[in-house]
Amino acid sequence: MNLLEVYEVQCPYCGELIECLIDRSIVDQQYIEDCQVCCKPMVITASVSPQGKLNVVVSGENDVC
Repeated sequence: MNLLEVYEVQCPYCGELIECLIDRSIVDQQYIEDCQVCCKPMVITASVSPQGKLNVVVSGENDVC
């Protein structure tokens, strides 16, 4: 099983679909990545369920509590 997965997300600022690389070996993670189109910082939150399902949520930098 490849632990790195390319995942397509939508930028919360410009709406463009972009690809990000998620490391499935980290069960819960949160990091900031700049949009490849508009260069604004997006907060990417990813988690892997015990069944192996990947869940990714993308929000704007100021939208995270």
